[in-house]
Amino acid sequence: AAIVGKAIYTGTLPLREAIIEGEKKMSAKRIIPCLDVFNGRVVKGVNFADLRDAGDPVELAKFYSEQGADEVVFLDISATHEGRDTMIEVVRRTAEAVTVPFAVGGGIRTIEDIERILEAGADKVSINSAAVRDKTLIKRAAEKFGSERIIVAVDAAKNDEGKYEVVISGGRVYTGLDPVDWAVESEKLGAGEILLTSKDTDGMKSGYDITLTKSVTDRVNIPVTLSGGCGSLEHFYEGFTEGGGSAALAATLFHFGELTIPQVKTYLRSRGIEVK
Repeated sequence: AAIVGKAIYTGTLPLREAIIEGEKKMSAKRIIPCLDVFNGRVVKGVNFADLRDAGDPVELAKFYSEQGADEVVFLDISATHEGRDTMIEVVRRTAEAVTVPFAVGGGIRTIEDIERILEAGADKVSINSAAVRDKTLIKRAAEKFGSERIIVAVDAAKNDEGKYEVVISGGRVYTGLDPVDWAVESEKLGAGEILLTSKDTDGMKSGYDITLTKSVTDRVNIPVTLSGGCGSLEHFYEGFTEGGGSAALAATLFHFGELTIPQVKTYLRSRGIEVK
């Protein structure tokens, strides 16, 4: 057992109420704001670049929690040693401020990194580049902490041949991996959830990449969170109905006040989508 936050984590039971258990079986869809954290501040860009400041991460997380977000995701995009220490403090403060589950990703390379994040109070961790480089990390993490706490983030982009390919290192390195195959393998290795991001649509507000999304959701049996490109209420609806997502993640829309979480949920209910 490990000390996680203020409680003992045994590897089987969640700390915050109703964390992910049975999420794939639930019909209710989740709305998740994403906070990209750079040196202790929330930023947002386009195609993983051109960052602009969007506020304090703890204040934003608390605001979204009070607005009715189902979860919050932090992605540490300045995960040097110093950046990691900054993020640990953000996690501690967030754990005291929010009432919804939250996940942390970015720069997580080892079991020890995962343990530090969970001990600071996060409910889940998201691993990306390190999992591609060492697939055993997924299996070892799932066995130690429980699959329900392990998200594998799959970033994908079209290559020069127009085929989808997994990208890592902030989208800078093309791996040759097919994102569908990688998502399937991640599930087999013990991932409890997939966070699927299209680099091509990231920040473009043109909608989720439905082709990519559907190809993944058709093949895995764990929840898939859609990410990259949401720009309207209709895009949330399409992501759930056409893409088959279990959750939808957005950043720009929420951070700069273009839409609120209550607006999104009200709209989806009006279109017959069950939301939490």
